Amino acid sequence: MSEKIKHEKLIDSINYQDGSIVSKQIIKKPNGNITLFAFAKDESLTEHTSPYEAIVYLVDGEMEIVIGGNPHYIKAGEYLIMPADIPHGLKAVSNSKMLLTMIK
Repeated sequence: MSEKIKHEKLIDSINYQDGSIVSKQIIKKPNGNITLFAFAKDESLTEHTSPYEAIVYLVDGEMEIVIGGNPHYIKAGEYLIMPADIPHGLKAVSNSKMLLTMIK
């Protein structure tokens, strides 16, 4: 088998850092990426757009995700689909870990 097999507990795969956002790329392929993020409480990503659909799965904590001006609150164990080409931004309501899957 030529590919590496990796087995980890997702929540333990990344650590929080006070006052910052930490990211860990899990998979990067031409047709999409999977990235794990750890947001310290109140950290945010400013509004931006992406030409690709994405799924945010919240592993830990609570986040506010604003899509097209409308706020959505997700908690650990929930996911949200973000459509392509619509402005969105994220803010950690508490320390939060999220898995972002972007499909190109």
